Amino acid sequence: MALVDCWKQLSWFYNQYLLVTALYMLEPWERTVFNILFVSYSLLISVAGMAVYTGYVFMPQHIMAILHYFEVLQ
Repeated sequence: MALVDCWKQLSWFYNQYLLVTALYMLEPWERTVFNILFVSYSLLISVAGMAVYTGYVFMPQHIMAILHYFEVLQ
C-alpha cells in the first residue's frame, strides 16, 4: 500500500511539473527532448558555476603562494 501511495505522490509531482512548465501540451517525444536538453544545460551551467566560484575563492590564495615562493612578494 505504501508503494501505491508513493507512486501517487510522484505522479502528482510530475503532473505539477508538467503544468508549471507548460509541457502538458507537448507530444511525448517533444517532452522527452525538452527534458533531456533541460537537464543537460542545467548540468552544464551548474558545473560552470562551480568552476567559476572555485576559481574566485581559491585562485587568489594560490597566486599569493606562488608569488611568495618566487620571492616576488615578501
